[in-house]
Amino acid sequence: MRKRDILTPFGITMGFIMIMLAIVSKSGSSEGAGLFLDISSIFIVIGGLVASMLITFKFEQIKLTKKVLSEAFHKHDQRLPELITLFVHLSERARREGLLALENELEEVEDPFIKKGILLAVDGIEPEVIKDILEAEIIAVEDRHFRGRALIEKAGEYAPSWGMIGTLVGLVLMLNNLQDPAALGPSMAVALLTTLYGTVLANLVFIPIAAKLESKTEEEVFMKQITIEGVIGVQSGQNPRILEEKLSAFLSNEDRKKQQQLDEQPSFMEESIHEA
Repeated sequence: MRKRDILTPFGITMGFIMIMLAIVSKSGSSEGAGLFLDISSIFIVIGGLVASMLITFKFEQIKLTKKVLSEAFHKHDQRLPELITLFVHLSERARREGLLALENELEEVEDPFIKKGILLAVDGIEPEVIKDILEAEIIAVEDRHFRGRALIEKAGEYAPSWGMIGTLVGLVLMLNNLQDPAALGPSMAVALLTTLYGTVLANLVFIPIAAKLESKTEEEVFMKQITIEGVIGVQSGQNPRILEEKLSAFLSNEDRKKQQQLDEQPSFMEESIHEA
């Protein structure tokens, strides 16, 4: 299930608020924040950044920017204990009723990767072939995620550079107007604020988002690799308890406790039925 990840917008908002509080506390009033707003600096950083992205990437890749960014603001609520419980259940039913009975179970499974693996198992495909097919899909997922993440990573590289370009522009303007004291202030503002804008965009937005997307990719690949082990176990008719022990090796100590709670819950219900 896809849910909103509030940590990303919260972190970005918190970063900007901290910067504004620092500005206001030093300037002594909220009006001082206006000193840090310069349209020329924004044009240089944002305009230059967009121009660099247009040169670096194809238009088809750039169109994916919105979709790639949205992934940083959402999370997939799929936990390892629940995944293990699912495969233990599928294994039990496959041993009891046969692999064909698993087709009915797929209606309640939302993950297309799990569905694909189980359908391959139901079709009687050899375990080695199933593993090759699913691993090929993992490689394709990693490649797609890498190409999407490259957009954000490059933006993180280009933003500070355009900040420095704006600084050079401001310094040239300032040195060219040394005889006019009134022009020194605006020129210096352009020189300093472009560097500020570029650095903040890189270190508060682009680089953290790229790192988060990379972390999400690693987590998704990890879950898919466990899914492959589960599918192969179900397809080969492995004992459910052995399959559970095998998949539980991937659990952390905290997840093991959750898994134990999930295992104990059915037994408690069965005891209640027997007592009744």
